[in-house]
Amino acid sequence: MTTALITHPDCHGHVTPEGHPEQVARLHEVLKALEGKDLRRVEAPAAADDSILLCHPQAHIDALRAARPETGIVQLDADTYMSPGSFEAACRGVGGAVAAVDMVMSGEVGNAFVATRPPGHHAETEQPMGFCLFGNVAIAARHALRNHGLKKVAIVDFDVHHGNGTQDLLWNEADALFVSTHQMPLYPGTGAQHEQGAHGQITNIPLSAGTDGELYRKILANRIIPLIEAFEPEMLFLSAGFDAHRDDPLASIALSTEDFQWITEELAKAAARLCEGRIVSCLEGGYDLPALAASAGVHVDALIAAAR
Repeated sequence: MTTALITHPDCHGHVTPEGHPEQVARLHEVLKALEGKDLRRVEAPAAADDSILLCHPQAHIDALRAARPETGIVQLDADTYMSPGSFEAACRGVGGAVAAVDMVMSGEVGNAFVATRPPGHHAETEQPMGFCLFGNVAIAARHALRNHGLKKVAIVDFDVHHGNGTQDLLWNEADALFVSTHQMPLYPGTGAQHEQGAHGQITNIPLSAGTDGELYRKILANRIIPLIEAFEPEMLFLSAGFDAHRDDPLASIALSTEDFQWITEELAKAAARLCEGRIVSCLEGGYDLPALAASAGVHVDALIAAAR
């Protein structure tokens, strides 16, 4: 078996203002870091409305479709923007995540990494925010449950910012475990431990500024892995944000590139024990370009090794 790399040139067409951290160069650097690796390279299809409707209402889709400018850049909130190509890029993100589920479930690949932008884990039910338009991982998780007949799925979000959008979209989804580690206090201000979902299926693990790899490894081994094992998912999703790297400018968690490799390896071992190794990983944050590229590279290396 192999690992799928799912991306699309349209994702370079989502343009943000000069100096914005979620820039076109992010995807360029990630893909450059993955050159020459043993991957099944697949172009992400554009999601139809039916897929997006798994988590967002038609009004949200229509509002974003109407908001895209013919030229220039429009601002949706304090830090979320759309250019003429942004809607298409966001549809590729959803379509890529859904296609990843289909490929893994069919046995065509062992696991998949979806390298698209804009990211998704901050997009709430009817609110684009935090650079995000649609909830890619949440939609993919619900696609696995609704269209592949899985009984349970789990999502681990190791982005340094809380995945408030994923939490909002899956708040009432009893069959989806959501575990998020994130610096707190930090944008978007959600992710307290008492936020547990309608069925107690959400676990938030706030981290203090300065948390290093040694402590994070203990949290993964002693809290996150046991939660996943107790839930017994049939597929594992990763919101793979690399902005908890010690070099990232937007936060103050001190993980190293090697920590991201170890995290991926341990989650892959859990997936091998619990769900036949089925993993779909979707790119989220990471804003220091060298750290992002290096971390994404070792993340994918670990996925490749796990799929063999």
